[in-house]
Amino acid sequence: MPTLTMSGTAATGVALNGAAMSVTCSPGTASATADANGNYTLTVTGTPPCLISATANGMTLHSLAFAGGTFNTTPETELLLIYLAAQLGTTETGLIGGLPANMQFQQVLANSTDVLNAQSAVVTNLQQRYALTLSVPSFLTTAFTAGQPGVDSDLVALEKAGAIDSNGQPDPAAVSLIMTAGAAHALPVPPASTGGTGNSGGSGIGVGMM
Repeated sequence: MPTLTMSGTAATGVALNGAAMSVTCSPGTASATADANGNYTLTVTGTPPCLISATANGMTLHSLAFAGGTFNTTPETELLLIYLAAQLGTTETGLIGGLPANMQFQQVLANSTDVLNAQSAVVTNLQQRYALTLSVPSFLTTAFTAGQPGVDSDLVALEKAGAIDSNGQPDPAAVSLIMTAGAAHALPVPPASTGGTGNSGGSGIGVGMM
């Protein structure tokens, strides 16, 4: 079973100072405490995909990792999971709860193409709805420093535009926008048995517009 090292930043436009970080893979788990700048590093023995959570100030934000490396936890990554869940015909809560036993969920979240396509869709929808330009479209995996230009300044811009509320959570209107967008681009369900159509070979791999 591989050993994965992950690092990143937990922030909402300000650093989540001392956030309790938790990573759950299959089957490994690990935890760490973010520093004053929201930065964390941890090592976990397990197989991707891995769910990441950051809890601070009475709220929790979620993210995911499809490998070792840099994976941030922000309101944008929360929206990314919401989009992926809608693509899979469930809610974020359903995705998180069902991931350990659901092979389709595992295939999609472990596939960088599916995740990065979803990331691009989240960025496009936010930019169009809130009439802004995000400077870092690759918000999941781009290292950043809280309070500096980049991912964090994008979070500040999203909060000013109303996409993120004063508590650092995605605004309900932004959540609804992303859920609707994800559901409109549903991923194909893998066939229940072998011998399906030629489309079955890529189940859970492509963007998959039904």
